[in-house]
Formats: sequence, structure tokens, C-alpha cells
Amino acid sequence: MEGAAMLAASAALHAGAGRVMLHLLGSSCTSPRPGGIAADIMLRSLEAMRALRGSLVCGCGGGSLVSDVIPQALPHAGSLVLDADALNAIAAQAAVQTALLQRAAQASATGPTVLTPHPLELARLLGSSTAQIQRDRIGAARQAAQQWQCLVVLKGSGSVIAAPDGRYAINHSGNARLSIGGTGDVLAGCIGAHLAALPPGSSWAEAWQPLLHAVWLHGHAADIWPPARMLTASRLARSLQRPG
Repeated sequence: MEGAAMLAASAALHAGAGRVMLHLLGSSCTSPRPGGIAADIMLRSLEAMRALRGSLVCGCGGGSLVSDVIPQALPHAGSLVLDADALNAIAAQAAVQTALLQRAAQASATGPTVLTPHPLELARLLGSSTAQIQRDRIGAARQAAQQWQCLVVLKGSGSVIAAPDGRYAINHSGNARLSIGGTGDVLAGCIGAHLAALPPGSSWAEAWQPLLHAVWLHGHAADIWPPARMLTASRLARSLQRPG
């Protein structure tokens, strides 16, 4: 599902990231450039990505290959957004869970970590069920944030953003159009772009407001979408602009 990574990269580009670099798992330096990737987005090897220590979005597509990448991403990334397949890898592997907590303990040397699950992914992370998550979305998001010492965005109608100290916010932008495939990848890229503006070693507390704004902007783009024009994830990514 390389399209998921391409959507996240496009969203990061249009949401204000100064430079966007993309690695498609399973590709190599000699692989042809896939069609549809904006010329502004630079393809890089996994080794080059690891050396950047910038804002990293991981897990948008990639499937089981993500499991091999996460142990490298956790200690080396600056700000880190973990989505989709990365969340499933965390839920399934105790060693990755330990590495995630170790990263949180060393956040001053890396940066904040954001988890962006939908209800089923959060249920897997917490050893719960989707029904239980939906019965208490605020409580579930706060539990995950405290358990993993990360910022958490529980996606859905009224996305819940939670922090390790128990604070939370509910985002009221967005509408049912965001249920289409790929919009979650767009959100991950948008968050990555906002976190890229933070200085190295920033805390989750410093990432709180940029995160809230990224989630709001993603929903706002859907709210102002012309009713007569079909919304797709790729169009949504290209429409992201921080209000001046």
C-alpha cells in the first residue's frame, strides 16, 4: 500500500514542511520513481532517512515490513508519528513496546511521539475491544497516552487528543467525508509537518498546540470543501494550507 505513504508525504508537503523525504519499504535506490509523487518530494534510502533525525511519519502502508523498521525509527527519529501498520506492530510485539517506553524516557534527546489510532487499533494497543473504546473514548485515549507516555489522537467523530499528564481535547472540525480511505494517512502527514517546526528535543508539552492545530486543520479542510466537488484523500492532501 505505497499509496498511503505517498498521501502522507503529499500532506506533509502541503501542510508546510520545508523538505519532504520519502522511503517506500521494499524499494531500493535503483527502483523507478513511482508515478504520482510530486517532484518536490525526495525519495531516500532507509539509511539516509535514519540519519536525518527530523520529523518522521512511520506506518502509513508498509504492512509487516514496518516491524523491521520501527526498532530503528524509535531511537533515531526526532518528532515521531506512528500510524496504522506501526501501531499494529507495537500491539503485537513486546520488544517494540519496551522500545517505545525507552524512547519516551529519553525524549529530551529525541522528541515527542504521537500515536494516531482509530478505535480498532487503539483496542489492540490496550488489549481491549472496539466497543469498549467507543463507550469511553476520552478515557481510552487518556489511558493510552499515560501507558505509552505519548501523545495520542484517537480518530473518529470528535477526535480525542490526549497527553501523558491526563489533559485532553476534543476536535470539532471535520465531517463524514473524512471516512473515505486515505484521509488518516493525510492526517499523519499533516501532524508530521506541524511537528517538524519544533526545535530538536522538544517535549510533548511543546508539541501539544501544534498537534491540536494539525488535527483541526485536517478537519477544517473537509469542512470548507465545496459541496459539489468530490473529496478524495489526494485532493484533501493538496488542499492543506495553514491559515495566514
